[in-house]
Amino acid sequence: MDDEIHDTPFDTDIIVVGGGPAGLTAALAAAQTGWRVHFMAPEPAFEDRRTSALMVSTLSFLERLDVWPHCSSAAAPLCTMRIVDDTGRLLRAETVEFKASEIGEEAFGWNIPNAALTHRLRDLFEVHPRITRHNTSVASLSLRDDGIAVVADDGMRVKGRLVIGADGQRSRCRAAARITTREWPLDQAAIAANLEHERDHGFTSTEFHRPPGPFTLVPLPGRRSSLVWVETKDRAEAINALDDEAFAREAERVAHRILGRMRVDGPRGMFPLGGAVARSFAGNRIALVGEAAHVMPPIGAQGLNLGLRDVASLLDSIARCGREDPGSSSVLSHYDRDRRADVWVRVGGVEVLNRSLIAGLVPVQAARAMGLAALRGLGPLRRAVMREGIKPHLSLPTMMRDRDDRRRPLGGERRP
Repeated sequence: MDDEIHDTPFDTDIIVVGGGPAGLTAALAAAQTGWRVHFMAPEPAFEDRRTSALMVSTLSFLERLDVWPHCSSAAAPLCTMRIVDDTGRLLRAETVEFKASEIGEEAFGWNIPNAALTHRLRDLFEVHPRITRHNTSVASLSLRDDGIAVVADDGMRVKGRLVIGADGQRSRCRAAARITTREWPLDQAAIAANLEHERDHGFTSTEFHRPPGPFTLVPLPGRRSSLVWVETKDRAEAINALDDEAFAREAERVAHRILGRMRVDGPRGMFPLGGAVARSFAGNRIALVGEAAHVMPPIGAQGLNLGLRDVASLLDSIARCGREDPGSSSVLSHYDRDRRADVWVRVGGVEVLNRSLIAGLVPVQAARAMGLAALRGLGPLRRAVMREGIKPHLSLPTMMRDRDDRRRPLGGERRP
């Protein structure tokens, strides 16, 4: 059967597997740069109630795809980012505030419901002539030097030159590419919820650093915020089992009532935490993006921003090395090299910060407190950290640069 598949002509250029924001963005961006795209993912079983804090470089990318202008009304700006040392330990840092105005920006980014983002992406799918959509899961992938074939659960077969694996932590694409991961478990879980509250948030995101993990309130439009609450697994299960009224009262207590009375707005969710990084980000005509490539705790708004940076970086690699064959070894090697430093710096930084909260060792507490004190007291250092957070200097992809920073259009846009 494999020989039969590989004897057939190519059905498409790029096959995208995975229906989350990273996969949807990858399919749309590839199609908008001229490639024929097949998109494979089942219809979601339920609407994603989570939110994502998107940094300005990510917004530049989504603006270029004509996504952001049509969903920005559902988002709130993050003008100030506040870190509160709530460890209760002997060595603690004073509260640190980062203001976007210090580096000449209106906001560090915008917090948007994932549903609003994915709805706009799906709307663009429906009308794009280069995207063919299949609402089905992948059963198998078959590799050859000249291309790759994907067989769907319903028996449909598609042959292309590149597969973009955006199919999450248990990625079938990653397994097919024979890429292993480095993983580390954590005795933590995160509760995600949206809250209404009595006081204005002032477009300030507040992250309480606590021994079980961070408790983070991120602005939404109006007097609403999204909450990501990290606890030990047992404690998270107990908190999530509370009814909405009791949950809101406990959230008020942990937040020191900075937003006054709270009310739960919609369903809550809970998910276990852990870390993982693929040992390679591409191989065998498969490129990994998003959580198929890296997983980390929800600290510092890294997750989706890093995943969409994967997508934009892959398009840059295709532009430089693969205008005729987007799945060539030169494209995949370039992409793997390009992502390695950025991903490991972000994953390593989040892991160190998370471990510093959990650790009870006095030297670790001291180092963390001194680091936050330095950020608070040294303006140039604080501004450098802020700039790096919103516009990483490590290989910021072409499609994520500000319009006045783009030296040229994307070189890989394929001629029709």
